[in-house]
Amino acid sequence: MGVLKRFEQRLEGLVNGTFAKVFKSEVQPVEIAGALQRECDNNATIWNRERTVVPNDFIVELSAPDFERLSPYSGQLGDELSSMVRDYAKQQRYTFMGPIKVHLEKADDLDTGLYRVRSRTLASSTSQSPDRSPAGGPVGSPQGFSTGAPQGGGYGYPPSAAPPMPSAPPAGANRPGPAPGRPVGSVPGAQVRRWIEINGNRHQISRPTLVLGRSTDADVRIDDPGVSRRHCEIRTGTPSTIQDLGSTNGIVVDGQHTTRATLRDGSRIVVGNTTIVYRQAEG
Repeated sequence: MGVLKRFEQRLEGLVNGTFAKVFKSEVQPVEIAGALQRECDNNATIWNRERTVVPNDFIVELSAPDFERLSPYSGQLGDELSSMVRDYAKQQRYTFMGPIKVHLEKADDLDTGLYRVRSRTLASSTSQSPDRSPAGGPVGSPQGFSTGAPQGGGYGYPPSAAPPMPSAPPAGANRPGPAPGRPVGSVPGAQVRRWIEINGNRHQISRPTLVLGRSTDADVRIDDPGVSRRHCEIRTGTPSTIQDLGSTNGIVVDGQHTTRATLRDGSRIVVGNTTIVYRQAEG
């Protein structure tokens, strides 16, 4: 059973079903959980062949209405999201510099149903190197934290002091980021198939770029008045990305307004009133 499925099942029984009522808003727990997984993937720092460090402190920014709706349950939801991150990290063989924390914050610039995730790596005062066991859980105590550097898209998380620097990776270790040419955990030499799903229809991606829009010249035509003639472009690679092409209404990727974003299997793209699901698989 997948990490996100287990996370959803754990939520079902909390607070005598209260979560089922609370999450009738557009923001769903599994969306936030998926965003936290992407935050780990996008900010993975490779120390050596056996050690890849990911953020352990996460801020989930919500619109004022969503925050007011969820804040009474922020403690339990934060615990469940932290547990989900730990499970996912164990699966991916990621490690942490300190305890995992997930916090909810209100953002007045977000509309209902939209959210933003920021992350940082906070080192426990007692840890001089990453936890040696994959996703080994808390290291030290929260009181031992120092303010860390911002990660995850640069959403203005200014440190109050210079971040503590972990001991230098071993000589010759890779710099931060996934290994060149393939994402962490992929199988060398495996062929990646990519496609998008729109209203139940599948469109294969068999070229380096795929233009989506309302124009008949677009590679995939979307008949939606809220979509520009050449709205956005998917660029395949490691990782694949999506780029707004100067559209009128912009794009929303996994709940975040953006002009450019990294795509992973299951990413949800909204253009106009149309939802597009990006899919990829090896083999």
